[in-house]
Amino acid sequence: MLQLVRAASRASRHTKALLPALTGAARWSASLAEFEELPVYTLDNKKWERIVTAKQAAEAGGGQARIAKQHEKGKLTARERIAAFLDPDSFVEAGSLVQHRCTDFDMESQQYYGDGVITGSGTVFGRPVFVFSQDFTVHGGSLSESHALKICRLMDRAVAAGAPIVGLNDSGGARIQEGVLSLGGYAEVFQRNVDASGVIPQISLIMGPCAGGAVYSPALTDFTFMVRHSSYMFLTGPEVVRSVTGEVVTQEALGGAGTHSSKSGVAAGAFDDELEALSAMRDLLSYLPPSNRHAAPLVPSRDPPTRSCPALNYLVPDSDAEAYDMHAVLAQVLDDGALFEIAADHAKNIVVGFGRLGGRSVGVVANQPAVLAGCLDIDASVKAARFVRFCDAFNIPLVTFVDVPGFLPGTAQEYGGIIRHGAKLLYAYAEATVPKLTVITRKAYGGAYDVMSSKHLRGDTNLSWPTGQVAVMGAKGAVEILFRGRSQEEQEVKTAEYEEKFSNPMQAAKYGFIDDVIAPQDTRRRLCAELEVLKDKQATRPWRKHGNVPL
Repeated sequence: MLQLVRAASRASRHTKALLPALTGAARWSASLAEFEELPVYTLDNKKWERIVTAKQAAEAGGGQARIAKQHEKGKLTARERIAAFLDPDSFVEAGSLVQHRCTDFDMESQQYYGDGVITGSGTVFGRPVFVFSQDFTVHGGSLSESHALKICRLMDRAVAAGAPIVGLNDSGGARIQEGVLSLGGYAEVFQRNVDASGVIPQISLIMGPCAGGAVYSPALTDFTFMVRHSSYMFLTGPEVVRSVTGEVVTQEALGGAGTHSSKSGVAAGAFDDELEALSAMRDLLSYLPPSNRHAAPLVPSRDPPTRSCPALNYLVPDSDAEAYDMHAVLAQVLDDGALFEIAADHAKNIVVGFGRLGGRSVGVVANQPAVLAGCLDIDASVKAARFVRFCDAFNIPLVTFVDVPGFLPGTAQEYGGIIRHGAKLLYAYAEATVPKLTVITRKAYGGAYDVMSSKHLRGDTNLSWPTGQVAVMGAKGAVEILFRGRSQEEQEVKTAEYEEKFSNPMQAAKYGFIDDVIAPQDTRRRLCAELEVLKDKQATRPWRKHGNVPL
Protein backbone atom coordinates (compact mmCIF):
# COMPACT_ATOMS: atom_id res chain seq x y z
CA MET A 1 0.00 0.00 0.00
CA LEU A 2 1.41 3.33 -1.05
CA GLN A 3 2.21 5.82 1.73
CA LEU A 4 2.30 9.51 0.75
CA VAL A 5 3.30 12.65 2.59
CA ARG A 6 0.18 14.83 2.87
CA ALA A 7 1.59 18.22 3.77
CA ALA A 8 4.80 18.90 1.84
CA SER A 9 4.59 22.64 2.34
CA ARG A 10 4.22 22.19 6.06
CA ALA A 11 7.28 19.93 6.10
CA SER A 12 9.22 22.55 4.21
CA ARG A 13 8.47 25.16 6.88
CA HIS A 14 9.59 22.81 9.68
CA THR A 15 12.88 21.88 8.00
CA LYS A 16 13.70 25.47 7.03
CA ALA A 17 13.41 26.49 10.67
CA LEU A 18 16.04 23.92 11.62
CA LEU A 19 18.52 24.38 8.76
CA PRO A 20 20.34 27.54 9.93
CA ALA A 21 21.56 25.76 13.05
CA LEU A 22 22.65 22.54 11.44
CA THR A 23 25.32 21.47 8.96
CA GLY A 24 26.35 18.28 7.13
CA ALA A 25 25.02 14.94 8.34
CA ALA A 26 23.40 16.49 11.43
CA ARG A 27 21.26 18.78 9.25
CA TRP A 28 20.18 15.84 7.05
CA SER A 29 19.28 13.64 10.06
CA ALA A 30 17.21 16.39 11.62
CA SER A 31 15.36 16.98 8.36
CA LEU A 32 14.48 13.31 8.11
CA ALA A 33 13.26 13.27 11.68
CA GLU A 34 10.93 16.18 10.97
CA PHE A 35 9.46 14.36 7.95
CA GLU A 36 8.88 11.18 9.96
CA GLU A 37 6.77 13.09 12.50
CA LEU A 38 4.34 14.35 9.84
CA PRO A 39 0.94 12.67 9.47
CA VAL A 40 0.43 10.53 6.38
CA TYR A 41 -2.62 9.34 4.50
CA THR A 42 -3.37 6.31 2.37
CA LEU A 43 -4.04 6.75 -1.36
CA ASP A 44 -7.48 5.56 -2.40
CA ASN A 45 -6.71 1.97 -3.28
CA LYS A 46 -9.50 1.68 -5.85
CA LYS A 47 -8.28 4.73 -7.77
CA TRP A 48 -4.74 3.44 -7.92
CA GLU A 49 -5.85 -0.06 -8.89
CA ARG A 50 -7.74 1.43 -11.83
CA ILE A 51 -4.56 3.10 -13.07
CA VAL A 52 -2.50 -0.05 -12.55
CA THR A 53 -5.08 -2.15 -14.41
CA ALA A 54 -5.10 0.29 -17.35
CA LYS A 55 -1.31 0.31 -17.57
CA GLN A 56 -1.18 -3.48 -17.44
CA ALA A 57 -3.70 -3.58 -20.28
CA ALA A 58 -1.52 -1.16 -22.27
CA GLU A 59 1.49 -3.41 -21.78
CA ALA A 60 -0.51 -6.44 -22.93
CA GLY A 61 -1.25 -4.82 -26.29
CA GLY A 62 -3.66 -6.92 -28.33
CA GLY A 63 -3.46 -9.84 -25.92
CA GLN A 64 -1.45 -13.02 -25.54
CA ALA A 65 -2.99 -14.79 -28.54
CA ARG A 66 -1.91 -12.04 -30.94
CA ILE A 67 1.49 -11.76 -29.28
CA ALA A 68 1.96 -15.50 -29.82
CA LYS A 69 1.16 -15.06 -33.52
CA GLN A 70 3.77 -12.30 -33.72
CA HIS A 71 6.35 -14.62 -32.19
CA GLU A 72 5.38 -17.46 -34.53
CA LYS A 73 6.33 -15.22 -37.45
CA GLY A 74 9.77 -14.72 -35.91
CA LYS A 75 8.94 -11.14 -34.98
CA LEU A 76 9.30 -9.30 -31.69
CA THR A 77 6.49 -7.33 -30.12
CA ALA A 78 6.55 -3.53 -30.13
CA ARG A 79 7.71 -3.41 -26.51
CA GLU A 80 10.32 -6.10 -27.00
CA ARG A 81 11.77 -4.09 -29.86
CA ILE A 82 12.07 -0.98 -27.71
CA ALA A 83 13.70 -3.00 -24.93
CA ALA A 84 16.25 -4.44 -27.38
CA PHE A 85 16.99 -1.04 -28.90
CA LEU A 86 17.41 1.22 -25.87
CA ASP A 87 19.82 1.02 -22.95
CA PRO A 88 18.45 -1.24 -20.17
CA ASP A 89 15.79 0.38 -17.95
CA SER A 90 16.07 3.72 -19.75
CA PHE A 91 12.68 3.81 -21.50
CA VAL A 92 10.16 6.37 -20.23
CA GLU A 93 6.77 5.94 -21.88
CA ALA A 94 4.38 8.75 -22.74
CA GLY A 95 0.76 8.35 -23.80
CA SER A 96 0.21 4.77 -22.63
CA LEU A 97 -3.40 5.55 -21.66
CA VAL A 98 -4.42 7.15 -24.97
CA GLN A 99 -7.42 5.58 -26.74
CA HIS A 100 -9.05 6.20 -30.10
CA ARG A 101 -12.20 8.30 -30.40
CA CYS A 102 -13.93 6.54 -33.26
CA THR A 103 -17.55 5.42 -32.78
CA ASP A 104 -18.29 4.16 -36.29
CA PHE A 105 -18.41 0.46 -37.24
CA ASP A 106 -18.70 -0.58 -33.58
CA MET A 107 -15.21 0.77 -32.88
CA GLU A 108 -16.22 2.04 -29.42
CA SER A 109 -16.25 -1.58 -28.28
CA GLN A 110 -12.71 -2.20 -29.60
CA GLN A 111 -10.65 -0.01 -27.32
CA TYR A 112 -7.01 -0.65 -26.45
CA TYR A 113 -4.83 1.55 -24.27
CA GLY A 114 -2.00 3.07 -26.27
CA ASP A 115 -4.00 2.75 -29.52
CA GLY A 116 -1.46 0.67 -31.39
CA VAL A 117 1.73 2.67 -30.93
CA ILE A 118 4.17 2.93 -28.03
CA THR A 119 5.91 6.28 -27.69
CA GLY A 120 8.55 7.61 -25.34
CA SER A 121 12.22 8.35 -24.81
CA GLY A 122 15.29 6.57 -23.54
CA THR A 123 19.00 6.42 -24.13
CA VAL A 124 21.39 4.73 -26.56
CA PHE A 125 24.95 4.57 -25.19
CA GLY A 126 23.78 7.07 -22.58
CA ARG A 127 22.58 9.66 -25.11
CA PRO A 128 18.88 10.69 -25.32
CA VAL A 129 16.76 9.23 -28.12
CA PHE A 130 13.03 9.41 -28.83
CA VAL A 131 11.34 6.30 -30.20
CA PHE A 132 7.95 5.09 -31.33
CA SER A 133 7.08 1.48 -32.02
CA GLN A 134 3.90 0.48 -33.83
CA ASP A 135 2.08 -2.49 -32.29
CA PHE A 136 0.75 -4.88 -34.92
CA THR A 137 -1.23 -6.77 -32.27
CA VAL A 138 -3.55 -3.75 -31.87
CA HIS A 139 -5.72 -3.15 -34.92
CA GLY A 140 -2.83 -4.34 -37.10
CA GLY A 141 -0.81 -1.28 -36.03
CA SER A 142 -3.13 0.83 -38.19
CA LEU A 143 -2.88 4.58 -37.85
CA SER A 144 -5.82 6.43 -36.30
CA GLU A 145 -6.20 10.06 -35.36
CA SER A 146 -5.05 9.34 -31.78
CA HIS A 147 -2.23 7.07 -32.98
CA ALA A 148 -0.94 9.87 -35.23
CA LEU A 149 -1.32 12.44 -32.46
CA LYS A 150 0.97 10.41 -30.21
CA ILE A 151 3.65 10.25 -32.90
CA CYS A 152 3.33 13.96 -33.68
CA ARG A 153 3.68 14.96 -30.04
CA LEU A 154 6.74 12.75 -29.73
CA MET A 155 8.30 14.35 -32.80
CA ASP A 156 7.61 17.82 -31.42
CA ARG A 157 9.32 16.85 -28.17
CA ALA A 158 12.31 15.42 -30.04
CA VAL A 159 12.81 18.64 -32.02
CA ALA A 160 12.45 20.76 -28.86
CA ALA A 161 14.93 18.58 -26.97
CA GLY A 162 17.35 18.35 -29.90
CA ALA A 163 17.52 14.55 -29.91
CA PRO A 164 17.18 11.92 -32.66
CA ILE A 165 13.92 10.10 -33.31
CA VAL A 166 13.68 6.48 -34.41
CA GLY A 167 10.48 4.95 -35.76
CA LEU A 168 9.91 1.18 -35.62
CA ASN A 169 7.26 0.67 -38.30
CA ASP A 170 4.90 -2.32 -38.32
CA SER A 171 1.53 -1.16 -39.55
CA GLY A 172 -1.28 -2.21 -41.86
CA GLY A 173 -1.73 1.41 -42.94
CA ALA A 174 -4.53 3.88 -42.36
CA ARG A 175 -7.38 2.83 -40.06
CA ILE A 176 -10.18 2.61 -42.58
CA GLN A 177 -12.91 3.09 -39.98
CA GLU A 178 -11.68 6.64 -39.28
CA GLY A 179 -11.64 7.79 -42.89
CA VAL A 180 -10.22 11.25 -43.46
CA LEU A 181 -9.13 11.59 -39.81
CA SER A 182 -6.61 8.82 -40.44
CA LEU A 183 -5.45 10.42 -43.69
CA GLY A 184 -5.12 13.74 -41.93
CA GLY A 185 -3.06 12.04 -39.23
CA TYR A 186 -0.59 10.84 -41.83
CA ALA A 187 -0.28 14.33 -43.28
CA GLU A 188 0.42 15.75 -39.81
CA VAL A 189 3.24 13.23 -39.41
CA PHE A 190 4.59 14.07 -42.88
CA GLN A 191 4.65 17.77 -42.05
CA ARG A 192 6.67 17.10 -38.92
CA ASN A 193 9.07 14.90 -40.87
CA VAL A 194 9.74 17.88 -43.12
CA ASP A 195 9.99 20.35 -40.23
CA ALA A 196 12.50 18.10 -38.44
CA SER A 197 14.58 17.46 -41.58
CA GLY A 198 18.09 18.76 -41.07
CA VAL A 199 17.29 19.59 -37.44
CA ILE A 200 17.44 16.16 -35.77
CA PRO A 201 18.41 12.79 -37.26
CA GLN A 202 15.34 10.76 -38.26
CA ILE A 203 15.67 7.00 -38.75
CA SER A 204 13.01 4.52 -39.85
CA LEU A 205 13.20 0.77 -39.36
CA ILE A 206 10.56 -1.20 -41.28
CA MET A 207 9.76 -4.36 -39.29
CA GLY A 208 6.51 -5.43 -40.94
CA PRO A 209 4.11 -4.11 -43.57
CA CYS A 210 4.27 -0.50 -44.67
CA ALA A 211 1.92 0.20 -47.56
CA GLY A 212 0.05 3.02 -49.25
CA GLY A 213 0.49 6.52 -47.87
CA ALA A 214 2.32 5.08 -44.84
CA VAL A 215 5.49 4.72 -46.94
CA TYR A 216 5.98 8.46 -47.21
CA SER A 217 6.97 9.06 -43.62
CA PRO A 218 9.95 6.66 -43.84
CA ALA A 219 10.75 8.13 -47.27
CA LEU A 220 11.00 11.59 -45.67
CA THR A 221 13.37 10.44 -42.91
CA ASP A 222 17.15 10.42 -43.26
CA PHE A 223 17.66 6.65 -43.35
CA THR A 224 15.27 3.75 -43.85
CA PHE A 225 16.28 0.19 -43.02
CA MET A 226 14.38 -3.09 -43.47
CA VAL A 227 14.34 -6.66 -42.19
CA ARG A 228 14.60 -9.42 -44.79
CA HIS A 229 11.58 -11.70 -45.36
CA SER A 230 9.36 -9.93 -42.81
CA SER A 231 9.10 -6.31 -43.96
CA TYR A 232 7.89 -4.73 -47.17
CA MET A 233 7.02 -1.31 -48.57
CA PHE A 234 4.96 -0.36 -51.59
CA LEU A 235 2.38 2.19 -52.64
CA THR A 236 0.12 -0.38 -54.29
CA GLY A 237 0.18 -4.05 -53.37
CA PRO A 238 0.45 -7.11 -55.62
CA GLU A 239 -3.34 -7.42 -56.02
CA VAL A 240 -3.73 -3.87 -57.26
CA VAL A 241 -0.74 -4.26 -59.57
CA ARG A 242 -2.23 -7.40 -61.07
CA SER A 243 -5.68 -5.84 -61.58
CA VAL A 244 -4.31 -2.68 -63.21
CA THR A 245 -1.30 -3.88 -65.21
CA GLY A 246 -1.74 -7.64 -65.35
CA GLU A 247 1.66 -8.19 -63.75
CA VAL A 248 1.92 -11.05 -61.26
CA VAL A 249 4.38 -10.27 -58.50
CA THR A 250 4.87 -11.32 -54.89
CA GLN A 251 5.05 -8.95 -51.93
CA GLU A 252 8.74 -9.75 -51.48
CA ALA A 253 9.61 -9.10 -55.12
CA LEU A 254 7.52 -5.94 -55.26
CA GLY A 255 8.55 -4.28 -52.03
CA GLY A 256 10.72 -6.56 -49.93
CA ALA A 257 13.99 -5.68 -48.25
CA GLY A 258 16.04 -7.13 -51.10
CA THR A 259 14.22 -5.03 -53.69
CA HIS A 260 14.52 -1.74 -51.85
CA SER A 261 18.09 -2.21 -50.61
CA SER A 262 19.50 -3.19 -54.02
CA LYS A 263 17.22 -2.02 -56.85
CA SER A 264 15.17 1.01 -55.83
CA GLY A 265 17.56 2.45 -53.26
CA VAL A 266 14.64 3.31 -50.97
CA ALA A 267 16.24 1.37 -48.11
CA ALA A 268 19.70 2.23 -46.82
CA GLY A 269 20.23 -1.34 -45.72
CA ALA A 270 18.64 -4.71 -44.96
CA PHE A 271 19.22 -7.10 -42.07
CA ASP A 272 18.55 -10.80 -41.55
CA ASP A 273 16.61 -10.45 -38.30
CA GLU A 274 15.17 -7.83 -36.00
CA LEU A 275 17.82 -8.02 -33.29
CA GLU A 276 20.58 -7.49 -35.85
CA ALA A 277 18.69 -4.49 -37.22
CA LEU A 278 18.12 -2.92 -33.81
CA SER A 279 21.76 -3.43 -32.86
CA ALA A 280 22.84 -1.77 -36.12
CA MET A 281 20.62 1.24 -35.36
CA ARG A 282 22.45 1.69 -32.08
CA ASP A 283 25.78 1.61 -33.94
CA LEU A 284 24.55 4.15 -36.49
CA LEU A 285 23.44 6.58 -33.78
CA SER A 286 26.92 6.42 -32.22
CA TYR A 287 28.27 8.24 -35.30
CA LEU A 288 25.63 10.98 -35.36
CA PRO A 289 25.24 14.20 -33.37
CA PRO A 290 21.92 14.54 -31.52
CA SER A 291 20.92 17.57 -33.59
CA ASN A 292 22.20 20.22 -35.98
CA ARG A 293 23.21 22.31 -32.96
CA HIS A 294 25.89 19.84 -31.96
CA ALA A 295 29.22 18.80 -33.42
CA ALA A 296 29.89 15.30 -34.63
CA PRO A 297 30.65 12.94 -31.72
CA LEU A 298 34.23 12.47 -30.55
CA VAL A 299 34.86 8.92 -29.37
CA PRO A 300 38.17 8.02 -27.70
CA SER A 301 40.16 5.66 -29.92
CA ARG A 302 43.20 3.48 -29.30
CA ASP A 303 44.05 3.66 -32.99
CA PRO A 304 46.82 6.31 -33.18
CA PRO A 305 46.10 9.24 -35.53
CA THR A 306 49.74 9.06 -36.61
CA ARG A 307 49.55 5.39 -37.60
CA SER A 308 51.28 4.66 -40.91
CA CYS A 309 49.51 2.58 -43.59
CA PRO A 310 52.35 1.00 -45.62
CA ALA A 311 49.97 -1.45 -47.33
CA LEU A 312 48.50 1.47 -49.27
CA ASN A 313 51.79 1.93 -51.11
CA TYR A 314 51.14 -1.29 -53.04
CA LEU A 315 47.37 -1.15 -53.45
CA VAL A 316 46.89 0.70 -56.75
CA PRO A 317 47.79 -1.54 -59.73
CA ASP A 318 50.32 -0.37 -62.31
CA SER A 319 47.80 -0.77 -65.11
CA ASP A 320 45.01 1.80 -65.31
CA ALA A 321 42.74 -0.93 -66.65
CA GLU A 322 43.14 -3.08 -63.55
CA ALA A 323 40.64 -2.70 -60.70
CA TYR A 324 41.11 -2.73 -56.93
CA ASP A 325 38.68 -2.60 -54.01
CA MET A 326 38.25 0.81 -52.41
CA HIS A 327 37.11 -0.93 -49.21
CA ALA A 328 40.73 -1.99 -48.74
CA VAL A 329 41.77 1.68 -48.71
CA LEU A 330 39.10 2.61 -46.17
CA ALA A 331 40.00 -0.33 -43.93
CA GLN A 332 43.55 1.00 -43.71
CA VAL A 333 42.69 4.66 -43.17
CA LEU A 334 39.69 4.70 -40.79
CA ASP A 335 39.90 4.14 -37.04
CA ASP A 336 40.08 0.37 -36.43
CA GLY A 337 39.14 -0.13 -40.08
CA ALA A 338 35.47 0.35 -39.17
CA LEU A 339 32.95 1.67 -41.73
CA PHE A 340 29.18 1.81 -41.21
CA GLU A 341 28.26 1.58 -44.86
CA ILE A 342 25.02 3.08 -46.16
CA ALA A 343 23.19 1.45 -49.10
CA ALA A 344 25.97 -1.09 -49.54
CA ASP A 345 23.92 -3.18 -51.99
CA HIS A 346 22.71 -0.29 -54.13
CA ALA A 347 24.83 1.65 -56.65
CA LYS A 348 27.93 -0.32 -55.69
CA ASN A 349 30.12 1.83 -57.92
CA ILE A 350 30.23 4.36 -55.10
CA VAL A 351 30.78 3.72 -51.39
CA VAL A 352 29.25 5.96 -48.72
CA GLY A 353 29.16 5.53 -44.98
CA PHE A 354 30.30 6.69 -41.58
CA GLY A 355 33.69 6.13 -40.02
CA ARG A 356 36.02 7.82 -37.58
CA LEU A 357 39.39 9.52 -37.88
CA GLY A 358 41.16 10.28 -34.63
CA GLY A 359 37.89 9.53 -32.84
CA ARG A 360 35.89 12.05 -34.87
CA SER A 361 32.90 10.97 -36.94
CA VAL A 362 33.34 11.52 -40.66
CA GLY A 363 31.20 10.88 -43.71
CA VAL A 364 33.07 8.88 -46.32
CA VAL A 365 32.36 9.05 -50.06
CA ALA A 366 34.52 6.91 -52.33
CA ASN A 367 34.43 5.81 -55.95
CA GLN A 368 34.63 2.03 -56.26
CA PRO A 369 36.91 1.03 -59.18
CA ALA A 370 35.93 -2.62 -58.72
CA VAL A 371 32.39 -1.86 -60.00
CA LEU A 372 31.83 -0.13 -63.36
CA ALA A 373 35.44 1.09 -63.06
CA GLY A 374 34.15 3.63 -60.51
CA CYS A 375 32.11 5.57 -63.08
CA LEU A 376 29.40 7.87 -61.78
CA ASP A 377 25.93 6.97 -63.01
CA ILE A 378 22.41 8.06 -62.06
CA ASP A 379 22.04 5.82 -59.01
CA ALA A 380 25.54 6.56 -57.69
CA SER A 381 25.04 10.31 -58.07
CA VAL A 382 21.74 10.31 -56.19
CA LYS A 383 23.02 7.99 -53.48
CA ALA A 384 26.11 10.11 -52.81
CA ALA A 385 24.30 13.44 -53.09
CA ARG A 386 21.76 12.51 -50.42
CA PHE A 387 24.53 11.31 -48.12
CA VAL A 388 26.63 14.44 -48.62
CA ARG A 389 23.66 16.67 -47.80
CA PHE A 390 22.92 14.69 -44.63
CA CYS A 391 26.51 15.06 -43.43
CA ASP A 392 26.49 18.78 -44.15
CA ALA A 393 23.20 19.26 -42.29
CA PHE A 394 24.60 17.59 -39.17
CA ASN A 395 28.13 18.99 -39.04
CA ILE A 396 29.87 15.77 -40.05
CA PRO A 397 33.11 16.37 -42.00
CA LEU A 398 33.34 14.83 -45.46
CA VAL A 399 36.27 12.70 -46.60
CA THR A 400 36.23 11.82 -50.32
CA PHE A 401 38.39 9.23 -52.08
CA VAL A 402 38.51 9.73 -55.84
CA ASP A 403 39.16 7.20 -58.58
CA VAL A 404 36.65 8.10 -61.28
CA PRO A 405 37.09 7.85 -65.08
CA GLY A 406 34.00 9.97 -65.68
CA PHE A 407 30.23 9.59 -65.98
CA LEU A 408 28.87 6.34 -67.36
CA PRO A 409 28.08 6.74 -71.08
CA GLY A 410 25.06 5.30 -72.90
CA THR A 411 21.53 6.03 -74.02
CA ALA A 412 20.04 4.55 -70.86
CA GLN A 413 21.91 7.09 -68.76
CA GLU A 414 21.21 10.04 -71.04
CA TYR A 415 17.51 9.21 -71.38
CA GLY A 416 17.32 8.64 -67.64
CA GLY A 417 18.57 12.16 -66.94
CA ILE A 418 22.19 11.69 -65.92
CA ILE A 419 22.76 15.40 -66.49
CA ARG A 420 20.17 16.35 -63.90
CA HIS A 421 21.02 13.58 -61.46
CA GLY A 422 24.76 14.15 -61.75
CA ALA A 423 24.11 17.81 -60.98
CA LYS A 424 22.61 16.76 -57.64
CA LEU A 425 25.99 15.51 -56.44
CA LEU A 426 27.70 18.60 -57.80
CA TYR A 427 25.17 20.78 -55.97
CA ALA A 428 25.54 18.84 -52.72
CA TYR A 429 29.32 19.20 -52.58
CA ALA A 430 29.24 22.86 -53.63
CA GLU A 431 26.61 23.64 -50.99
CA ALA A 432 28.37 21.84 -48.14
CA THR A 433 30.15 24.02 -45.59
CA VAL A 434 31.54 21.29 -43.32
CA PRO A 435 35.25 20.45 -43.56
CA LYS A 436 35.84 18.78 -46.95
CA LEU A 437 38.93 16.62 -47.43
CA THR A 438 39.69 14.87 -50.71
CA VAL A 439 42.25 12.23 -51.69
CA ILE A 440 42.79 11.34 -55.35
CA THR A 441 44.03 7.76 -55.47
CA ARG A 442 44.16 7.33 -59.25
CA LYS A 443 41.84 8.69 -61.97
CA ALA A 444 40.08 12.04 -61.74
CA TYR A 445 38.80 12.58 -65.25
CA GLY A 446 36.53 15.12 -66.88
CA GLY A 447 33.47 16.59 -65.23
CA ALA A 448 33.54 13.83 -62.62
CA TYR A 449 36.80 15.34 -61.30
CA ASP A 450 34.98 18.62 -60.73
CA VAL A 451 32.03 16.94 -59.05
CA MET A 452 33.97 14.82 -56.56
CA SER A 453 34.72 17.53 -53.98
CA SER A 454 37.34 19.29 -56.06
CA LYS A 455 39.19 22.40 -54.92
CA HIS A 456 36.93 24.42 -57.22
CA LEU A 457 33.92 23.43 -55.07
CA ARG A 458 35.58 24.96 -52.03
CA GLY A 459 37.36 21.82 -50.93
CA ASP A 460 39.42 22.59 -47.82
CA THR A 461 42.21 20.07 -48.34
CA ASN A 462 42.78 18.30 -51.66
CA LEU A 463 45.50 15.67 -51.70
CA SER A 464 46.73 13.17 -54.27
CA TRP A 465 48.75 10.02 -54.27
CA PRO A 466 51.60 9.83 -56.80
CA THR A 467 49.33 7.57 -58.88
CA GLY A 468 46.79 10.39 -59.24
CA GLN A 469 45.76 11.48 -62.74
CA VAL A 470 43.84 14.72 -63.21
CA ALA A 471 42.88 15.17 -66.84
CA VAL A 472 40.00 15.77 -69.21
CA MET A 473 40.09 12.10 -70.16
CA GLY A 474 42.41 9.11 -70.42
CA ALA A 475 45.43 9.27 -72.71
CA LYS A 476 44.12 6.85 -75.34
CA GLY A 477 40.80 8.64 -75.79
CA ALA A 478 42.42 12.07 -75.83
CA VAL A 479 44.97 11.11 -78.51
CA GLU A 480 42.32 9.51 -80.70
CA ILE A 481 40.47 12.83 -80.74
CA LEU A 482 43.45 15.16 -80.97
CA PHE A 483 45.35 13.17 -83.58
CA ARG A 484 42.59 11.50 -85.54
CA GLY A 485 43.85 10.21 -88.88
CA ARG A 486 47.46 9.92 -87.77
CA SER A 487 49.33 6.63 -88.11
CA GLN A 488 49.25 4.04 -85.34
CA GLU A 489 52.91 4.62 -84.56
CA GLU A 490 52.45 8.38 -84.29
CA GLN A 491 49.42 7.93 -82.03
CA GLU A 492 51.44 5.67 -79.76
CA VAL A 493 54.13 8.34 -79.48
CA LYS A 494 51.53 11.02 -78.70
CA THR A 495 49.88 8.73 -76.14
CA ALA A 496 53.18 8.37 -74.32
CA GLU A 497 53.64 12.16 -74.39
CA TYR A 498 50.12 12.70 -73.02
CA GLU A 499 50.68 10.20 -70.23
CA GLU A 500 53.97 11.84 -69.30
CA LYS A 501 52.30 15.22 -69.02
CA PHE A 502 48.84 14.47 -67.64
CA SER A 503 48.83 10.96 -66.12
CA ASN A 504 50.16 12.33 -62.86
CA PRO A 505 49.10 14.94 -60.30
CA MET A 506 51.79 17.49 -61.12
CA GLN A 507 49.78 19.68 -63.50
CA ALA A 508 46.93 20.07 -60.99
CA ALA A 509 49.44 20.73 -58.20
CA LYS A 510 51.16 23.34 -60.35
CA TYR A 511 47.97 25.40 -60.49
CA GLY A 512 47.13 24.92 -56.80
CA PHE A 513 44.19 22.59 -57.41
CA ILE A 514 45.94 19.95 -55.31
CA ASP A 515 47.43 21.04 -52.00
CA ASP A 516 49.98 18.25 -51.74
CA VAL A 517 51.08 14.96 -53.25
CA ILE A 518 51.57 12.50 -50.42
CA ALA A 519 52.85 8.98 -49.98
CA PRO A 520 49.84 6.65 -49.65
CA GLN A 521 51.15 5.37 -46.32
CA ASP A 522 50.78 8.89 -44.85
CA THR A 523 47.08 9.23 -45.78
CA ARG A 524 45.64 8.52 -42.34
CA ARG A 525 48.14 10.73 -40.53
CA ARG A 526 47.54 13.62 -42.88
CA LEU A 527 43.74 13.38 -42.80
CA CYS A 528 43.67 13.25 -38.99
CA ALA A 529 45.94 16.30 -38.80
CA GLU A 530 43.81 18.24 -41.31
CA LEU A 531 40.62 17.41 -39.41
CA GLU A 532 42.13 18.71 -36.21
CA VAL A 533 42.99 22.00 -37.91
CA LEU A 534 39.53 22.30 -39.49
CA LYS A 535 37.44 21.24 -36.48
CA ASP A 536 36.26 24.80 -35.82
CA LYS A 537 35.77 25.77 -39.46
CA GLN A 538 33.25 28.55 -40.07
CA ALA A 539 31.75 29.26 -43.49
CA THR A 540 29.07 31.67 -44.60
CA ARG A 541 26.82 31.73 -47.65
CA PRO A 542 24.65 34.53 -49.11
CA TRP A 543 21.19 34.69 -47.51
CA ARG A 544 18.43 32.85 -49.32
CA LYS A 545 15.20 31.12 -48.47
CA HIS A 546 16.54 27.88 -49.93
CA GLY A 547 18.42 26.73 -53.00
CA ASN A 548 16.78 25.07 -55.99
CA VAL A 549 18.31 21.59 -56.02
CA PRO A 550 18.01 19.92 -59.47
CA LEU A 551 15.49 17.34 -58.20
